[in-house]
Amino acid sequence: MTQKLWQKKPKLNYSDEVIDIVQFGSSIFEDSRPNDIDIAVIFKKIPVKEQLIERQKIKKQIEKITELPVHVESFDFYSFFERGNFAREGILFCGKSLITAKNFAENFGMTPKLRIYYALENLEKKDKVKFNYLLSGKGGNYGLLRKYGGKIISPGVVETFPENEKLFIDKMKKITDKIIIERIFIGS
Repeated sequence: MTQKLWQKKPKLNYSDEVIDIVQFGSSIFEDSRPNDIDIAVIFKKIPVKEQLIERQKIKKQIEKITELPVHVESFDFYSFFERGNFAREGILFCGKSLITAKNFAENFGMTPKLRIYYALENLEKKDKVKFNYLLSGKGGNYGLLRKYGGKIISPGVVETFPENEKLFIDKMKKITDKIIIERIFIGS
């Protein structure tokens, strides 16, 4: 069960110094069982002491709407992009805004996508058919593409949203292990 707080677009009180409040980490992935909710609060350039006070206010509000423990990190806009910020990629690629209910990367004119390259040439015909049903569905049942929002870009390439990575990969690897994952940003 995911804790899709961003889809609820919770009414949070925060200062004008907040650029965005972003949910990231395991709690955004389909088919995951997170132990906690990871939140990043991105500020304009303000003193660290003010960041800490504001992030605690936000944390208390979020704790009221979820049963899982909440971990909040805060960054000003400049420290967010520093090389030492190990959460940067996860926030930028997978982060979901609690303010806008959109991908955090959309603040920068980019939409994150996951491309999955797969090869079926050494599979038996029945496994190729099974793979096709997995993606496209069968007998009135939706496949992964329709159910979770994805599309075939070209033969051997599927594109979907970052939060579907674990779900798609786990199911696809039951049929073929010839899979390559590419994380991309598309100009929006």
